[in-house]
Amino acid sequence: MQYLGEIISLFVAVLWTATALFANEASRRIGAMSTNLFRMVLSTILLAGLLWIVIGYPYPAFADGRTWFWMALSALVGYVFGDFCLFNSYVVIGARFGQLFMTLAPVFAAFAGWALLGETLSWRSWLAMAVTLSGIAISILSRSGDGHKLALKLPLKGVLLGIGAGMGQGVGLVLSKIGLQHYAAALPADAPAAFSWAMPFAATMIRSLTGMAGFFVWMALLGQLPQLRAAVHDRGGMKFTALTTLFGPFVGVSLSLMAVQYARAGIASTLMALTPVLIILPYALIYKQKITPKEILGVCVSMTGVALFFLL
Repeated sequence: MQYLGEIISLFVAVLWTATALFANEASRRIGAMSTNLFRMVLSTILLAGLLWIVIGYPYPAFADGRTWFWMALSALVGYVFGDFCLFNSYVVIGARFGQLFMTLAPVFAAFAGWALLGETLSWRSWLAMAVTLSGIAISILSRSGDGHKLALKLPLKGVLLGIGAGMGQGVGLVLSKIGLQHYAAALPADAPAAFSWAMPFAATMIRSLTGMAGFFVWMALLGQLPQLRAAVHDRGGMKFTALTTLFGPFVGVSLSLMAVQYARAGIASTLMALTPVLIILPYALIYKQKITPKEILGVCVSMTGVALFFLL
């Protein structure tokens, strides 16, 4: 089917809009680290059940060492680093601005695709990056009190977390594409026919397992494991964590891996980065926040830059 990868990518953007809203609530209730660890556990369970039903194996069957290496590396970059930054940015600056920084994902995906996959990075790509960055700047910068200098209207911590989130998403996606290429090459001739579409879900399970281990070790090193007990007793937080898991690492991420099978990493990442546009209205309605024309302009300019990656 023509443009299958692009269609899947657009659907993923809708799923990630819902995920951002659910994750925003979960992170504020039980903390970003607890939310991430629990969603990795739930995602692994859901993926194991799906694979068992579809292909008869409740684990990533046929994955060789190279597949595990690249998928695990993508999890460390995309989940443990990227999602740590993203969920903490929700706490500091909210999901609307946190998702705005996700428009940086195509920029980092383009660099990673050039460095790791040999994809072209033309002067038009540089123009797209400049436009994207300009849009973000319009949204997060304002005149200082004297009216002569520009200053951040968001906490610097939130801005840095947002940049880290975009980096993790973009680079992690390219690493996943490399892992999927190795996975496809490792499949035996007698592999179940259903595995052709189930492979992204199996690859996502590798990422979930790695992310679960990564977040557990991280929380242990920070002495935050006792927080898990309190989180379990927060029914609201766990409900939003479950919804975040369903729409995010279970369905959304699996479909994002499927998308990069049928479209270039930069194009897929571009379309999946539409969440900042889709989230504006529901976020404003839910949290009764006023959206200024300048912020809307900034998002539109940033998304124009993102669109240039797709059009060029």
